[in-house]
Amino acid sequence: MNHLLKDTILCLEKAAEIIGLDKKKMRTLEKPKRILKASLKIKTDKGMIKSFPAYRVQFNNKLGPFKGGIRFHPLVDLNEMEALALMMTLKNALIDIPFGGAKGGVRVDPLKLSKKELEALSRAYVAAFYKHLGPQKDIPAPDINTNPQIMAWMIDEYSRLLGKIELASFTGKPKELGGSEIREQATAQGGVYVLESFLKKIKFKRKNLEAAIQGFGNVGANTAKILYDQGYKIIALSDIKGGIVIKSKKRKGDIGLNPHKVEECVKEKGTLAGCYCRGSVCEVPNDHQKISNQKLLELETDILIPAAIENQITVKNAKRIKAKIILEMANGPTAFKADKILNQRGILVIPDLLANAGGVAVSYFEWLSNIKNEVWDKAESINCLKAMMESGLDKVYELSRQYKTDLRTAGYALALQRLYVRSHKKFSSTI
Repeated sequence: MNHLLKDTILCLEKAAEIIGLDKKKMRTLEKPKRILKASLKIKTDKGMIKSFPAYRVQFNNKLGPFKGGIRFHPLVDLNEMEALALMMTLKNALIDIPFGGAKGGVRVDPLKLSKKELEALSRAYVAAFYKHLGPQKDIPAPDINTNPQIMAWMIDEYSRLLGKIELASFTGKPKELGGSEIREQATAQGGVYVLESFLKKIKFKRKNLEAAIQGFGNVGANTAKILYDQGYKIIALSDIKGGIVIKSKKRKGDIGLNPHKVEECVKEKGTLAGCYCRGSVCEVPNDHQKISNQKLLELETDILIPAAIENQITVKNAKRIKAKIILEMANGPTAFKADKILNQRGILVIPDLLANAGGVAVSYFEWLSNIKNEVWDKAESINCLKAMMESGLDKVYELSRQYKTDLRTAGYALALQRLYVRSHKKFSSTI
């Protein structure tokens, strides 16, 4: 059992205990309902045949069809997929949408593939699992290193194999294929809504707030841009190659890093396979200092936002974290034991289960609009997202006060209540 799955189960057990949930009911969350495996074979541009391990874990569909992303990453393994599929089950229950939880992935470094090879891999994934996918069965979406272009290839392959076009079979698609107008910024915008709502509840000083963000992919970059536009001072940014931080002597009086300009510089070098940026925040020419990802986590700042990969805050560095608030935009960035240290030190953690649920919320809106053959405008989607995220925060915050516990435990408790204590709204095509 990997650390993420183990930590998720530990959080579940803690939440189940405080709400008095019968342990027998928890057994349905011990193992996934279905595990799908395949070896995807594609022909490379050089004429060689290469194989890549692929997975789709369908964990629980008590509340509706399975729902969860597909990631392309060299560290993908089955245990990770199980943990993330369980987390999706809980996330969907927490924000009260009629989906179950699933996750998929391919063990591959997509940066080493050409556009043709990447398309072949995307289609091979669908060909391997399509009989278990569909609008009423399992609806995949983008995740790490996947995006609207990859979803477009996947939905095209799915429709070809099915013999008809099924736009609702995937979410995170391009707009011309029924995708949401706000999908690109959905996860980030949802997280900011939660953060802003939380700051109001705890009456936190909201002027000139500083933020450090680990990760400059879709979620991290969009979170940085939204916060910057709302007047937050971005003091540090990073990606897989490292990071940048404003010089300490300039911390007071300047406006911090401009993530819009950073993104422009990152994109100047073009893309790999037409999908991935070649550039890095480390290469941005400006008056700042280089910093490692680990050192970024330990900066003195108001808000720390881990938006990269799991297991970044551990028992080894938890005592060195200086942020006042942590907004978890990545999945599982904080280890269970590290979380306890943060709580003891009075650092407030807005958990991933709620903080990054904006992506699946908008996926639900996209799926619903496809099912009903409707087109939602940007304003309608934004309003629904804001209402859903703020409602989720309200209920989690209320439970945390009721049970005198942290927000993470309260979030898990709310998900368990919706899964097992009260009857969830039945799966339907209504919002």
